[in-house]
Amino acid sequence: MAEVIFMPRLSDTMEEGTVVKWHKKIGDKILEGDILAEIETDKAIQEFEAEYNSTLLYIGIKEGETAPVNSLLAILGSENEDISSLLKENQIKKNNNKKKIFISPLAKKIAFEKGISLENIKGSGNNGRIIKKDIEKYNNHLSEKVDHSNMRKIISKRLINSQMESPHYSLFLEIKMDNLIKLRESINEMNYLKKISFNDLIVKASAIAIKENPKINSSWTEKSILYHKNINIGIAVALEDGLIVPVISNVDEKSLIKISLEIKEKVRKAKEKKLNELEGSTFTVSNLGMFGIDSFTSIINQPNSCILSVGRIKKKPIINNEKIVIGHTTKFTLTCDHRMIDGAVGSDYLKCLKHLLQEPLKILL
Repeated sequence: MAEVIFMPRLSDTMEEGTVVKWHKKIGDKILEGDILAEIETDKAIQEFEAEYNSTLLYIGIKEGETAPVNSLLAILGSENEDISSLLKENQIKKNNNKKKIFISPLAKKIAFEKGISLENIKGSGNNGRIIKKDIEKYNNHLSEKVDHSNMRKIISKRLINSQMESPHYSLFLEIKMDNLIKLRESINEMNYLKKISFNDLIVKASAIAIKENPKINSSWTEKSILYHKNINIGIAVALEDGLIVPVISNVDEKSLIKISLEIKEKVRKAKEKKLNELEGSTFTVSNLGMFGIDSFTSIINQPNSCILSVGRIKKKPIINNEKIVIGHTTKFTLTCDHRMIDGAVGSDYLKCLKHLLQEPLKILL
């Protein structure tokens, strides 16, 4: 008997999915475990596997198309099986009503390269055919419509909810970084396979400071405050479509080298949209120092109670032992949810972080 396969819910927050690629075509034999398609969710691109032997009889969502969860994705069954009743039941339309677009091959190539949708372009060629100058004219308009990606939709919803649900406030602290710079240079002179970054050191120090200030590691629920035992730090990573937060679990229990390698691997997977470890963070670090930003505030990554924003290392005159010398500082911002993190608690955390970064050997002990 033929079976309808619906768009699966591949993550807790997924509301719709985009078919990136079909690995099978209609009429192909399918074995249990075969990859049917690659589906982009709000977080990553995931492979969708067949659960039993069958034949692909119908494709309901074509490559590049987006559809809500539980939309008809495909129909599997026996070879040459009649699926007309299933098509009728699910009210499937075979796209016969789509308006055919007449366009020259050169215009089509230019539109594809520039990512221009053809739906709103009026052709000036014979019989309304779209030609090169139509594409160029449209491309010179001041505005261009770009449909929201699944990721951008989810980011928008989460940020709005975070701002509305939790009362944000921010604490600011400038920390001397000269000793941390010297420690990093000493570590990297040992010629490990991968270089340790300042972010690696800051993430490790953040976890240690959380361990000494456990109230920071919390989440708000309607009936209670959850104090988490594991210190799982989310690392904010900028992608073309928006922001994604890979999670490094049990950071306080891991060596600096292991943290560094895990961050690099998860950032690589995130940029390739092949990362699934995006849930379970208890604290988030967002570092824009590599983009030349001095300081900034962030919106809390729910259900975390805090997010740490890290600016660039800046060379400047500082006072040291009553003398003005040239040193290096970084501005840190801790944004907190006031429902559970009072100012004194957040201040204690930042003071502890400052102590660790200015005496960084304690990060390694």
